[in-house]
Amino acid sequence: MPRGVVKQVQPQTLSLSQATECGALYTQAEITALAQNAHAAGMAVHMDGARFANALVALGLTPAEMSWKAGVDVLSFGATKNGALACEAVIFFDPDRAKDFAYRRKRGGHTLSKGRLLGAQMEAYLRHGLWLDLAAEANARAAELEAGLAALPGVSFPWRREINEVFAIVPRVMHERMLAAGARYHPWTPRALEAPERPAADEVFVRLISSFATPPEAVAALVAAARG
Repeated sequence: MPRGVVKQVQPQTLSLSQATECGALYTQAEITALAQNAHAAGMAVHMDGARFANALVALGLTPAEMSWKAGVDVLSFGATKNGALACEAVIFFDPDRAKDFAYRRKRGGHTLSKGRLLGAQMEAYLRHGLWLDLAAEANARAAELEAGLAALPGVSFPWRREINEVFAIVPRVMHERMLAAGARYHPWTPRALEAPERPAADEVFVRLISSFATPPEAVAALVAAARG
């Protein structure tokens, strides 16, 4: 967005989703380079870390290496997608940036009654590395699922799997077999794909997500259903 145009909102923040909506990861070097460019332009850097733990485990980095050491100013640290119930934290690496955050929370409607009971989950989530163990389990199940589907004819993967999300183009008959077996997942929009990569009329683009609670048996059952 251009700077200095009166009728345009002026850019203030670069927000990076780690991992992205398509399951891709920014490397530490990429985060650092983007943050340096943003800071040089007078912008702050925010990281949307809804799947922060999954990305961290996949890259083999420390939390510091993937956040403030790479130039991130504010981190939305998510736990909900990795085992918690409506539990998120916002981490400011510069305390000065947090001076009015309590008022922003109130204005945004995020001061829930008895919210401390939800927040208490974070203590258990972080204790003894539980959050990383949960993410590792989810990532491992996705790797197993990817390997199982890759062995089946007609299956392709437009994006490389990096965390616990598998994006696959499957034959429509295979899609119907998996649904008939009780699988629940969402077809994904092909708009983000280049025209040659998009599914044909007899194919479906799907997003399959594993969690910390997905057992290996469930992955094997889904692959068996897909095989027919």
